[in-house]
Parts: sequence; C-alpha cells; structure tokens
Amino acid sequence: MDLPRGNSLGKVLEWIWVLRAELNKNKHNDWHSTPHRDITESMMTLQQDPAEVAKRRAAEWAASQVEDGMAVGLGSGTTSALVIEEVGRRVAEGLRVIAIATSEQSHRQAISLGIPMTDFAHQPHLDLTIDGADEVQQGTLHLIKGHGGALLREKIVAMASSKLLIAVDPRKLVTALGSTFTVPVEIVPFGWETTAARLRDLGFDPELRVNDDDKPYITDGQHYILHCSLPKSGLTPEQAAEAFNQTVGVVEHGLFLGMADKVVIGRVDGVEILEPVSATLSS
Repeated sequence: MDLPRGNSLGKVLEWIWVLRAELNKNKHNDWHSTPHRDITESMMTLQQDPAEVAKRRAAEWAASQVEDGMAVGLGSGTTSALVIEEVGRRVAEGLRVIAIATSEQSHRQAISLGIPMTDFAHQPHLDLTIDGADEVQQGTLHLIKGHGGALLREKIVAMASSKLLIAVDPRKLVTALGSTFTVPVEIVPFGWETTAARLRDLGFDPELRVNDDDKPYITDGQHYILHCSLPKSGLTPEQAAEAFNQTVGVVEHGLFLGMADKVVIGRVDGVEILEPVSATLSS
C-alpha cells in the first residue's frame, strides 16, 4: 500500500483509516503474513524521521557495493555507523571482507559486529572506502569532512583506497563549500595558539573545538581541532587547502577535494547516485 502523496493532514488521516480497515479485515491471519507485514512497515516509515530514513537508504545502498573478498575502509559518523551495521549483517551471512576503520569508535563497532579488522602494515591498499561528509558540493563533489573529529584518519584511509564512496542525506548538498559548516583543521597541541594566530591572519577566524567542560577536544591522533570559516577567508577551496598545507602546526584539514568517486544521496523513496561533473563529461 502506498503512502499518501502531499503533506495534507486530511490525506494522512484518510490513509490511517484505510490501514485500520485493512488490519480489522486481516486480524485472523498469521501476523507474519504479507498484508500485515506491508502495513506495519508502511506505518513505521510514516512515523520515522525522514532524515533518518534517508540516511539508512544511503547506508544500505553503499554497503551493497561491498563485494566478497574486498579490503574496505569503514568511515565515521552517524551514516557510517549505519553502513557498518549493514556490512556486519552481511558478514554474519557469509560475506568475506577485511576492514580498516577511520576512528576508534568505528573500529569498536565493527569488532562488535564480527567484521574482521586489519591495519595498513598488513593491508596497505583498500579496494573501497565508504564514509559520510558534512558538506558535498554539487557538481564537483568536493567535500568538507571531519566534524566528527576523525578527519586525519579519514583522509589517510581515503587516500589508500581505489574508490571513495560517500553516503549522505540531502541536507549535506551545497552549492558552495562552507555554506553550512566550518572547515575542521587538525593541529599540533604544542603552540596551538600560534597556529591559530597564523590562520587568523589568513582570514579563517579559527575557533578551538572544546568539550562540554571547555577543555580542548582531543582527536584519536592526540591533536586539537580548529574550526575555520571558508567564506570569511575569501579563498576558494583550492586556495584554502594550499594555505592550510603551508601553515606550520597544521597536521591536516577537512577539505577533501577531487577525492569522491561517487556520492549516494538517500531519500525517503530511494537513492540518487552522483558522480563528479568532470567524470560524467569524460565518460
């Protein structure tokens, strides 16, 4: 049974009455029969947060791209956690993979689900990495990543992969990077104030990321993070990336430019697959 189209409350109430009629009609059937199952799933979809439904759609499609025998990078963040959950389910059903995670949290989740984990000493190259993003620029598929605090490991894992697949919901699409999120920049704790001053002189208006107790947030690599404004700098993403690379005290930044091979956007009614414009034009 299809959900009602449009946002009319009357249509939703009408649909609910239809559901009740169907439930009464089939009340003597086995609970696991198709009519009951379809109605229950439809009701659950109606009640769920659309953003969460979209994330799960993207995560399930992304996880379906993992093939038997692959070495896989497992990302960080809420959507990546859903990907790891789905990969774990497939491993339990017999999928053979080995994986490297981009954060300690993702590593622990993968271990708990029985996903075989390795490291770069034993597996220097990965076939596919699946990760999320804070922003995806339409057309180029340039990314801002790292608001989960794992940008350094995320970039290391992505650079060691043949393919980088990004799974997001529609809210992450932007026309210009920096429209919604700052750029996280991972820095050395020693002398961080001087690093922040250098970035401030470049126009980035950096702010130190802190925990609820106002103490600096510490990454898995034992570094600090400065959140930098791309629009305030007046620089293009390419210029900003070069400026970060040239700044003493910066370990890595959250601009992932030209790295995504595909982006899957989850929606309530399915998924949309994006490729970089340049790749599309050349194919």
